[in-house]
Amino acid sequence: MSASDPQPVRRHMDRLAAEGIDVVRVTYPDLIGTDRARDVLLDHLPSACDHGLAFCRAVYHTTPQGDVVPVPGGLDAGLPDICVRPDLDTLVPLPWEPGVAACLGDVTDPATGLPAPESPRDLLRSVLDRCTEHGLRPVVGPELEYFLCDAAPDSPQGWRRYSDALGVVYTAGLRADGDNHLLRTLRLLRDLNIGVTNGNHEFDGGQFEINLTHSEAMNAADRAFRFKSAIKELAREEGRLATFMAKPFNDAGGSGFHLHLSCETADEEDARNSFDDPSAPYGLSDTARHAVAGILAHAPALAALANPTVNSYKRFGPDTLAPWLIDWGLDNRSAMVRIPPERGSGARFELRLGDASANPYLLIAGTIAAALLGVQAGEEPPAPLEGYGYDPATSAILPTSLSAALDALEADSALTDVLGKDFTTSYLAYKRDEVARFQRHVTDWEFTEYAYHL
Repeated sequence: MSASDPQPVRRHMDRLAAEGIDVVRVTYPDLIGTDRARDVLLDHLPSACDHGLAFCRAVYHTTPQGDVVPVPGGLDAGLPDICVRPDLDTLVPLPWEPGVAACLGDVTDPATGLPAPESPRDLLRSVLDRCTEHGLRPVVGPELEYFLCDAAPDSPQGWRRYSDALGVVYTAGLRADGDNHLLRTLRLLRDLNIGVTNGNHEFDGGQFEINLTHSEAMNAADRAFRFKSAIKELAREEGRLATFMAKPFNDAGGSGFHLHLSCETADEEDARNSFDDPSAPYGLSDTARHAVAGILAHAPALAALANPTVNSYKRFGPDTLAPWLIDWGLDNRSAMVRIPPERGSGARFELRLGDASANPYLLIAGTIAAALLGVQAGEEPPAPLEGYGYDPATSAILPTSLSAALDALEADSALTDVLGKDFTTSYLAYKRDEVARFQRHVTDWEFTEYAYHL
């Protein structure tokens, strides 16, 4: 719909008012995938749609601790604006906040009228446009894990795991969830209408996984973004912390962000799963096998988007069940790319590389871009992994640090061409500042290891 057309805006306002809603929260993702937002009183929604909401572009360059990183186009340009207009097609009431509805925002550069270079949603949109040119329509199913924490003022971090129960993998109910967090959260997320289907307690104490339906890639990214925001907000309402940090605790595993990806033919009247071919090797079409080869070829660069923090690389290693080698396998969870057993309409691959801290838009955009490059190159993947993986003698090792992954991204000119030069420049500058700040920081481990003896 046109933001400047008053009739659709008025219809939305009348519907919201009838539901007792008087505030619209306009949100959009920053570079690290957290939500930036502004609350707009309902009477002022037409102005927000017509003129947009002004934000400083440097919000994309701001660290979690509030420092502004000197990324081109921010500080050096005098901290110019971006313009955010409500996407009213994404409006939904917030079940836990009476009187408030939320929607996503479309971000433009007011100087050019074009999408802002750092906008993750627009990056994904541009990658999907390339897929359409090749007759492909990506379909994505996100899987996300997170840890729930209770306040612990006397602990160094200020938080402790919500539950320390052991051996409660893949369970539901009070055995591992004494306050019924999962049940309450599932019901609220159902009413948010983001495609939540089910959930369970995960491997470690206080860790949960809630599953989302599969859908067209942009819709899936929007829902994953809103899911992460909602989980964190619901935890705050209870005085708790929900974290999608890759590995928040030394004595526990990490949290993953697995993507199931398939492609349909772009013809909506005759859409079919273009990954399925019963007569082809493994029952996978040329398109599917080439897509897998593309993921493997660009995996080192893709790690910079799938594992985007210094902490991400502490999730990897032998016996972690997190992939740290570049391989693929048939229904093999020890591989980086797993091919689930379903074929026909269910033919797909599961990328197990990503961790839960990844920005959904960037992870999905990077994965699809790598797969598309593989389809264009037309190369075959090596033989699939057999048995339990994690043998570096058989497969190449992924980058073992954020710095190495950023170097791989910068060196992968084919992938960065699809992602765009302006985005890549901003992302590399922002993330390299993160690496530099960490390298200057004295950690608790260093003090414990060295202070008494040296």
